Amino acid sequence: MKLIFAGTPEFAAVALAALHAAGHDVALVLSQPDRPAGRGMKLQASPVKQLALQLGMTVVQPRSLRLDGKYPEEAAAAREAIDAVQADAMVVAAYGLILPKWVLNAPRRGCFNIHASLLPRWRGAAPIHRAIEAGDAQTGVTIMQMDEGLDTGDMLLTGVVPISPSDTTGTLHDRLAALGEQLMVRALDLAASGTLQAVAQPLDGITYAHKIEKSEAAIDWKQPAANICQRVRAFNPFPGATTVVNGEVLKIWAAQVADGASSATQVCGQITALAPAFIEVAAMNSIVHITELQRPGGKRLSCAEFLRGSPLQLGQVLG
Repeated sequence: MKLIFAGTPEFAAVALAALHAAGHDVALVLSQPDRPAGRGMKLQASPVKQLALQLGMTVVQPRSLRLDGKYPEEAAAAREAIDAVQADAMVVAAYGLILPKWVLNAPRRGCFNIHASLLPRWRGAAPIHRAIEAGDAQTGVTIMQMDEGLDTGDMLLTGVVPISPSDTTGTLHDRLAALGEQLMVRALDLAASGTLQAVAQPLDGITYAHKIEKSEAAIDWKQPAANICQRVRAFNPFPGATTVVNGEVLKIWAAQVADGASSATQVCGQITALAPAFIEVAAMNSIVHITELQRPGGKRLSCAEFLRGSPLQLGQVLG
């Protein structure tokens, strides 16, 4: 098919590579504008843009696609480029911009979205993070026919992925990206043969995966240990769960619930044991074992490495 592709992060770049490898003609790529990144805060192209340029594809980067919005000239230029392609379909994966009606209607077969959840659960911006944070046993990918709502379109294909007790957003992201590329290639094959069938999303079970904010990173030690550990996994690699000790903000990268342990007599957030393998911290009626953490400006360290240079003491209370 002759395609337009819209996406920005690595999750989307995986899909773009698969479409190219499958022989589709990706005539135009839309991606978010370059952003400052790294210690030098130099402008950096998105993973999708970097791949598209390597593959010799045309890239446009409007700040908005709304013709009546803040950047009407950029939107108008994007419309000219999109209309010129006369695409069979547009594939969208974690693009980051709202698609107005004129974009949805531009390709002959409309716009197909790769969404990293089993819709209608976790519509919205951060489905992978929220699935882990909520303690879901499974998630997946939905290929969806886009409409003007927030992830409300008809479902075309789905695939299920179990969430293991050790999964982080990083590890689950990679598995979902691989599944998404496979399902999208298959969906386009079915569309080309006229056998792709759409199913309306059920009205029951709708949840929203709101955007992750850095303000959510601080651990509340008054929560149950299971909830704390789910959040640590959900916020790895971004934004990283945090706690405060001796005036320092530490990032907690790995933690587990201590089996059979109780914190009924302890203050929430209090360090109850220091061992080479873990730092034991009291939560609500339960215990958390921290196994990987990081000081400001430092590297991620195992518990044993961290404790060699840290003044942590039994009885200290983490904030």
